[in-house]
Amino acid sequence: MSFEESQLNPLISVWLRPRKTIEYVVATQPTRWVLALAVVGGMSAQLIQLMVYRISDWRMMLLGAIGGAALGALNLWVASYVIAWLARMMRGRGSAQAVRAALAWGQLPIIAGVIAMAVLVGAADAVVANPVASGLLLAAASSVVAASGVWLLVVQLAMISRVEQFGLLRTITVYVLGGIVGLLLIPLVIRTFLFQPFNIPSGAMAPTLLVGDYIFANKFAYGYGQFSLPFGSWGFSGRLFARDPQRGDVVVFALPKQPSVTYVKRVIGLGGDHVQMKDGQLVLNGTPVQRERLTDVLGEFCGSLPGATKRWRETLPNGVSYETLDCVDNGFYDNTPEYVVPAGYAFVMGDNRDNSTDSRVLSAMGYIPLDNIYGRVSMIFYSREAGQHGESVVRNERIGTLVR
Repeated sequence: MSFEESQLNPLISVWLRPRKTIEYVVATQPTRWVLALAVVGGMSAQLIQLMVYRISDWRMMLLGAIGGAALGALNLWVASYVIAWLARMMRGRGSAQAVRAALAWGQLPIIAGVIAMAVLVGAADAVVANPVASGLLLAAASSVVAASGVWLLVVQLAMISRVEQFGLLRTITVYVLGGIVGLLLIPLVIRTFLFQPFNIPSGAMAPTLLVGDYIFANKFAYGYGQFSLPFGSWGFSGRLFARDPQRGDVVVFALPKQPSVTYVKRVIGLGGDHVQMKDGQLVLNGTPVQRERLTDVLGEFCGSLPGATKRWRETLPNGVSYETLDCVDNGFYDNTPEYVVPAGYAFVMGDNRDNSTDSRVLSAMGYIPLDNIYGRVSMIFYSREAGQHGESVVRNERIGTLVR
C-alpha cells in the first residue's frame, strides 16, 4: 500500500474514488462505521420523502427518522447477504461483510443530499413571500435530491464491482436482484413478525380511534397464529409463543363469521368472565365498572345525530382507563343479558358504545377466538380527515399517539 493510500480518508475519497476507497476499507477496517452509515442513510431516505411532500410536523419527522433507521440497518444486512450469495453464483469473490461495507459507504451521497435539501427547503420557507426565489430554491432542492440519488447508485455499483471483481453487466444484475429481494422480503418480515398497518374506516372506536387514523398492530404481543401469516393459514393452527390479551387492550382481529374482514375493538372480558350492560353501564363479573362523566364532545360520532355527545372515562378492575361515548340514553344495547365468555375467547366492545357492532351482537360478531387476533394496537402513525372543501387534512396532533 502506498503512502497516499495509507492516508486515504473514505469520507472524502468515496465521492470520486469509490473503487480505491472500498479497497482501503476492506483491507483495514471492513466494519468501520458500517452500522452508523446504514442507520443515518436510512433516516436520510425517509426524511427526504417527507420533505418532498412538505411534511414538517415533528411527530412525522421523528417517526420517519426512527423507521428509516430501523429499515436502513435491516436492509443493509439482508441486501448484503443476498447480493453476496447471488454474486457467488456468478463467480464473485466478495464476502457479505465486504458487500455490507460497500453498501454502507455508498450511503454518503444520500446523507449529504438530505442535509443540502433541508438547508434549501428551509431557505425557501424563509423567503416564501418572494415566490420566484422560493420556487428556485425548491427546484434546487429537487435537483440535489436527484443528483444524490444518482451518485449513490454510481458509488455503490463501482464499489460492488471492485469487491466482486465483476464487470458492469454482472454488477448491475446482482445489485438489481438483491434490491428486489430486499424490497419484497423486508416488508414481508416486518408485517408478519413485527408490525402490521391498518386504517380505521368507521367511528366505532371513537374517541380512541377516529375515521382516517392509520395504526400499527403489534404482531408479537400475543404470539403468532394463522392470521399472522400474509397468505392464509397454510393449514397452521394454534399460536406460537402464545400470550393472552389483557382486559382493556385494543386489538385487531379477523371476524369469526368472515375471516377476510378485520375489526378493531377493545377487549372487555376473557374466558370465564361475566359481562353485561345495565342502563348503559358496563358490569363485569357482577360489579359495575367504575366510570366518570366528562365534558361532552362535539362531532359527528353518532351517525345521523351530529352535535354534543356524552363522554365517560371508564376504568376496568385492572386499572386500564379509557374514554367512551354515549350517543343516546337507553340505546339498543344499553341493557343486555349476561354474557359468559367461553374459555379461549374474548368479549370485545367498541368505545363508541351506541354506534358499534361488537360481541354484544351474537348473531353478527359474538365471542372472538383468541387465535383470530392479529395483534394489539400500539400507535397511530398517521391520521387525516376530510376538510370543508373535500380536501384531505392531516391531523398532526394524532400522529405518534400511543393507543390505550
